[in-house]
Amino acid sequence: MQVRQAEPGDLESLVALCLTARGEAAVGSQLCTDDADRLRDQLGALLAVPGGRVLVALLDDEPAGLLLARVVGPGPFTDLVSLDIEAVYVLPAARRRGLGHALLVAAAAVADEAGATELYSSPLPGARGMQRFLARLGFAPAASHRAVTTATLQRKLAHEHAHVGSGTVRRPGSRSLEDLIARRRQVRAARQPAEDQVSSRVSGAAQSRASITMQVNRAVQSGRPSSSSTTTW
Repeated sequence: MQVRQAEPGDLESLVALCLTARGEAAVGSQLCTDDADRLRDQLGALLAVPGGRVLVALLDDEPAGLLLARVVGPGPFTDLVSLDIEAVYVLPAARRRGLGHALLVAAAAVADEAGATELYSSPLPGARGMQRFLARLGFAPAASHRAVTTATLQRKLAHEHAHVGSGTVRRPGSRSLEDLIARRRQVRAARQPAEDQVSSRVSGAAQSRASITMQVNRAVQSGRPSSSSTTTW
């Protein structure tokens, strides 16, 4: 058993491994393309790009597993360096022999050499065996990713652009603060006449009660019965 950096001469074997992995996965289209020529180009680009790492596991001198990864960072907003593991795969017939473990040992060495402080891996949904394997080696859940198709993003951006006004992006169905304040002013203005009428009636009633009270008090003081007053209700 041996794990080493892949070489250009390994491309055909790597393509075959990827196609086998795709056929085994329940969500193969999310794993890789089924076009061998495209796979060859993509793997070749990963081998050539700075930070790209392709490891191949050999069993009896035959390719039996692979690990695809990229060294990420440092960047404009962080000094941290990490190793992003895009895929780990071992042929079914070569499993339970330590190839997966050996690939991760080599990946840890790559990370250490690159100065990476963390390793990331994104197993496909439903890949329970890989999830358990990574968890056993200390991989813990991290912040979830969000994904969108290019067509959906373009459609959403076009919809948002249609609601741009006065240099401010307004989300569909939302109102600006200025609109809300104006609406509240209109409501208060509409309520004001009614409030004034109520206030006037209350004031008139208070004055009437005060007048009645004064007349009753005068009647009492003068000794006349209160019934002789001109009070009306």
